[in-house]
Amino acid sequence: MSDVYLKVEDLRVEVEGKEILKGVSLEIKGGEVHALMGPNGSGKSTLSYALAGHPRYEVTSGRALLNGEDLFEMEVDERSRAGLFLCFQYPSEISGVSMANFLRTAINARRPKDDPISLLEFGKLLRAHMEKLEMDPNFASRYLNEGFSGGEKKRSEILQMALLKPHIAILDETDSGLDIDALKIVAQGVNSLKSPEMGVLCITHYQRILRYLEPDIVHIMLDGRIVESGGKELAETLEQRGYDWIREQVGSV
Repeated sequence: MSDVYLKVEDLRVEVEGKEILKGVSLEIKGGEVHALMGPNGSGKSTLSYALAGHPRYEVTSGRALLNGEDLFEMEVDERSRAGLFLCFQYPSEISGVSMANFLRTAINARRPKDDPISLLEFGKLLRAHMEKLEMDPNFASRYLNEGFSGGEKKRSEILQMALLKPHIAILDETDSGLDIDALKIVAQGVNSLKSPEMGVLCITHYQRILRYLEPDIVHIMLDGRIVESGGKELAETLEQRGYDWIREQVGSV
């Protein structure tokens, strides 16, 4: 049994004085894929940003444990080094920094200072994972995400995840803006990384990416709360019936 887990307990989060998360609890174990679905404004991205440590999101109560350690006692960089990874809906462009240099620096930040990854080992890893994601090798020398299409940016994020090997990966609407081919490649990239040493939380509006990821558990969020959890069939039913059906099932939230 894996020792990897993320446990969120009764989490409440405010943004500029307005409460967005109103008591969220969930637990993700290594080897599991969880999906978090909900309409716009329900609090899905707020959860991801609060866990990652965005300063705009104020945790007012509750806690989050990553492998037994309190995330909210860590700085943002410490959370990353502890094994938390956030795949952004809108990845940033970083001019002047090549993808290869960015990734090698990120890997070395997680290694002992006296044991950096060698250029030879890094080059082999980078080429192997870029090939799996069907990325042009020339992208390694381009500035990070600069001039990349939406699909190329999302593949870049999955490439980062593959090389950094996080314990918990949060995919915040990674399927947003992807065509069918790019969606399949990104999902295949995530599936290839599944292991007892990594759990995944996939935040999405739609069921289409879940056809390829096949989540173990699906959570539905409404108005800052997880109101329903179930198997992958829950996502299929939700797509057929819509969020009004969930509202009718759970009543006022």
